[in-house]
Amino acid sequence: MKTAFHIKLISVFFFLLIGGKVSALEPPLNILFIGNSFTHMNSMPKMFERMATSNKQRVHVEMSAKSNHTFKMHCERPEMFDKIKSRKWDYIIIQGFSRELIDDYNYIDTACMPYFNEIVDSIYLSNPCTNILLYETWGYKNGLNDSLRVMTFDAMTDFIERGYKYLSELYNIPIVPVGKVWQDVANKHKGINLYAEDLAHPSQYGSYLVATSFYTAIFKKAPDDTFTDGLDPVKVKAIHASAYKYILTNIDMYKLKMNSMFISAEKLKNGNLKIRCKQYFRDADSVRWDFGDGKFSNYKSLSHVYTKEGTYMIKLTIYDQCGTRILFKEETLKKVKVPPKTTPPKP
Repeated sequence: MKTAFHIKLISVFFFLLIGGKVSALEPPLNILFIGNSFTHMNSMPKMFERMATSNKQRVHVEMSAKSNHTFKMHCERPEMFDKIKSRKWDYIIIQGFSRELIDDYNYIDTACMPYFNEIVDSIYLSNPCTNILLYETWGYKNGLNDSLRVMTFDAMTDFIERGYKYLSELYNIPIVPVGKVWQDVANKHKGINLYAEDLAHPSQYGSYLVATSFYTAIFKKAPDDTFTDGLDPVKVKAIHASAYKYILTNIDMYKLKMNSMFISAEKLKNGNLKIRCKQYFRDADSVRWDFGDGKFSNYKSLSHVYTKEGTYMIKLTIYDQCGTRILFKEETLKKVKVPPKTTPPKP
């Protein structure tokens, strides 16, 4: 399903490279969280912002979140739409009410879809180049037992994911699989209490897991283990490992390569630096790589070798319906200087 608005812009958008080193000249990523208490509990968006900043990523983060809100209830909040229109957001993250996405598709089509569509259309009308991410939540610790449904924690988590995947396929929007990372940590690390006292909302560790999942999904790497936000470093490290492994192992399934680029670097035996460059802008009319050493390319994916020591700013320019978008990453080549061989004096 396509949204109602597709507008071409003639302008320049600057995007940070996923996983790149931040230049002081680059503007911050503008990120907006829309959700309910699963978003605002423990000020999770600010926790994510502190996590990113501590890892040298420049971000500006805001939220529009109200407890117990469904997609329909969000659409009744003019302030949410005002927030969407308040700036050019690079990312807007949408979190639904967990129980509205565990029903069958017919229910989702009638009870959720019209309002979700209204939110998505509002985002693309304000800025058609915003990257939307779906915030997949988790099952309650003791599962769900109401007049309509009885399911375990694992079953509830899986049904929630099914609902988000349904939206993802219809709208071609990536998912941040927080619920599956939560499930992995909850089942493997019993000593990490992810839940608040009500056994549904996140504890401080639960919100930390959420922030870590978004950091990993957006920047394609785990945050530095030195950022603990006052939590147990051992438990923090376990959360980082689970988020990194699950999200990057399943990156294609959740469409998280969309509108990003990847650069890997390999030091060669001769001391040179080889980089492999890939971009995932499916609708790009053309691309241009600038390797910072006077070399350029218009191939969509390629390799490049640096032979001289130095720090190089790699720039990818994307030309598409959004106008011109520019992504950066910095790479440094340092060659090990081997002392010249000396001939020992003859006796």
